[in-house]
Amino acid sequence: MGRLKLEQANVRYNIPVSSASLPTIKSLGLRGICCISLTELDGSPASHQVLQSVAYHLGLYLQSLCLGGGSPTEASFVALILGCPALRFLDLSGCDSLFTSGMLLAQPKTAQWVQQALSGLRELNLASLQDLTDLSFNRLSSCVPSLERLALAYCHLTFEPDPARGSIGPQDSSPSQLSFHNLLQFVKEQAGRLHALGLSGTGLPPEALQALGQVAGLQLQELSLHSCRDLSTEAVATLCHQQPGLTSLDLRGCSELADGALLAVSRGLRRLWHLSLRKLQQLTDARCSALGGLRELQSLDMAECCLVRGRELAQALGLVCGAPHPLASLSLAYCSSLKTVQAICTYLTHLSVPRLAWCKELRDRGLLGLGQPSEETLQGPQPPRELGIGPPAPKGPFSLATGPAPLTLQTLRDLDLTACSKLTDASLTKVLQVPQLRRLSLSLLPALTDKGLLAAARGCPSVERLVLSHCSRLSNEGWAQAAGSQPRLQHLNLSRCSQLAEQ
Repeated sequence: MGRLKLEQANVRYNIPVSSASLPTIKSLGLRGICCISLTELDGSPASHQVLQSVAYHLGLYLQSLCLGGGSPTEASFVALILGCPALRFLDLSGCDSLFTSGMLLAQPKTAQWVQQALSGLRELNLASLQDLTDLSFNRLSSCVPSLERLALAYCHLTFEPDPARGSIGPQDSSPSQLSFHNLLQFVKEQAGRLHALGLSGTGLPPEALQALGQVAGLQLQELSLHSCRDLSTEAVATLCHQQPGLTSLDLRGCSELADGALLAVSRGLRRLWHLSLRKLQQLTDARCSALGGLRELQSLDMAECCLVRGRELAQALGLVCGAPHPLASLSLAYCSSLKTVQAICTYLTHLSVPRLAWCKELRDRGLLGLGQPSEETLQGPQPPRELGIGPPAPKGPFSLATGPAPLTLQTLRDLDLTACSKLTDASLTKVLQVPQLRRLSLSLLPALTDKGLLAAARGCPSVERLVLSHCSRLSNEGWAQAAGSQPRLQHLNLSRCSQLAEQ
């Protein structure tokens, strides 16, 4: 029974808000489902009826509730929450209808009831709320005393810097705006409990990040700052000194950041599991050697870092006490400098999800070298040259395999080669021999023919999700042959394959 509950907790049921969903809700209640998402929610009588049904049939079991993007009325929302005393996660992202009037939880008695119902809530998502103000935030946050994770991404935060010192000046809670000062006060009050903050897209300036990082007693584990374009390398370096316990950091799209930020992260955040540096186009391949200091890193996103080739980071991450690095997911999508993935597959042997979509300079030569080690590989991983140790780098490129060989990543589960337009059957027929692969995308490969598809189907018999859209050279006959080798296929995309008939 315990195992069943655990499996249910990992599955979210999306329920359209209509009268037709009422029998489904009752059925889910009989099964004790604890995680749901309500879509197309509005203020109609049908929505009110669905919310009543959810509270009655599922309320006692619900631990995770998503109303994101919906428009519930304040009264129906309060009634729903009062019927869900076991909630641990609540998603109100984009639910502006709850905050437009500014009167949500304005009645002390109602707020007291809601606080009792939400006493165990650990995570609250308030992203993309344009009408959220200090007053409404304070009312809601006072009802969640056990909160550990808060998301305010793309909310309109206002900042009041002191022109003389660049510090955030005090101000009263506002009924018309959401101020950083008010948020900072909340963080100070919850510092001993708060572990995760999402402030992406809020325009957070460097001085605000510094004020946040230095809050006494605050020990953040997760911080999301993507698209905070005013953040500087110096601000990130200060953050790394202030919050060394971070395990997840998202700096996607913080376009002012350069190599110094990568160095600061690598030296100061040694406990990182997840790091996103996507679209930081000032990062260079040479400085990726610093990533070797992140010995616990499991997921790295460097997509759209146009100067990164992958070789330096693969070598650096491969130097972990002589053992394979635990990195499981690596995204180098849109990296226009990437021409070979030999180093990645040589050093990062635990990779299960390499994302290489839109690497348009990746050619057959870069893929065919995956199975055979180069001379450098045979000597074992070498210390990065930037540290001033190890043998001098070879002057020429990686030596390629003398003959074709399959992928060497035995843990590979998901491979995305979308729009790697210079790949042909010559490499794909030899490389795609991965029996354990579950998801494969070969869309937008103009040179892929029936021969390559059939080789992929036979070499990857466990594929459950296959994307082949915009592959104009595939034929009905070729697909018919390939389909026979895909017994586990559940999802197939053949859109815009011009030679395939509809049947």
